[in-house]
Amino acid sequence: MDLFNQNGSNLLPFDGEVYYYGSVFSTAAATSYYDALMHGIAWRNDEAMMFGKKIITKRKVAWYGDQAYDYTYSKITRKAFPWTPVLRELRERCSELTSSQYNSCLLNLYHSGEEGMAWHSDDEKDLVDEAAIASLSFGATRKFGFKHKETKQTVYLLLEPGSLLVMKGSTQKNWLHRLPPTARVHSPRINLTFRKMA
Repeated sequence: MDLFNQNGSNLLPFDGEVYYYGSVFSTAAATSYYDALMHGIAWRNDEAMMFGKKIITKRKVAWYGDQAYDYTYSKITRKAFPWTPVLRELRERCSELTSSQYNSCLLNLYHSGEEGMAWHSDDEKDLVDEAAIASLSFGATRKFGFKHKETKQTVYLLLEPGSLLVMKGSTQKNWLHRLPPTARVHSPRINLTFRKMA
């Protein structure tokens, strides 16, 4: 199922809540934030443990928060950097729009459509259960998908530059999500997921 620009309504048919706000910044502001994030974030290649071996990805990540939170996923632990002024601004904007509070942010840098993310849930024990996760996108427009863990039903939408997507409630328990790779996109995308650490 493809759903586009469903601002105000739940994109998921059952077992979760996902809201797409569309672009919440002007084109100029979205471009300015993209440039600031590209050059002002402590990017590093992501790491994961697979079959007992450490894998280094092309995709780059960064982890920021109110405190030096430890966050473990893919069997690798990261320690949060302190907020930058730009990240504070973006967190405040997300809090205003979603009426939720966030104390941390995981950033991903995808250099082109060749880089993506496999099906997964953001259900690590370090996160507050069922708390909202606010996802901001800058740069290239990319397709994003959800798949129910039992029925396998899927929902797809396009994430535009400057757009906000919010996942909350039981979404992480019941749905997987992914960023599928594509040969059609040749420019970078930066994604920020504001979260609530326990």
